[in-house]
Amino acid sequence: MKTVSVRDLQKSLAKSISASQRERVVITRHGRPAAVLIGVEGLQWEHVLLGTDEHFWRTIERRRKEPAVPLSAVKKRLPAD
Repeated sequence: MKTVSVRDLQKSLAKSISASQRERVVITRHGRPAAVLIGVEGLQWEHVLLGTDEHFWRTIERRRKEPAVPLSAVKKRLPAD
């Protein structure tokens, strides 16, 4: 993981964005972590938005705690062809 200060980020934003495509870039302010720059080049907008949506991930976590429904039970609920 690479780190860069806010001051250095201002001087070389394009370079930091390029670096973020390969690894996370931690941006520091006064020597302390302030933000993380994560490259998303090549991803679809939907993936970027959902990947950073707290509500979406809380919903996923809640659903993972629920018991799974067997495929056979799901098929029984579906109308016959």
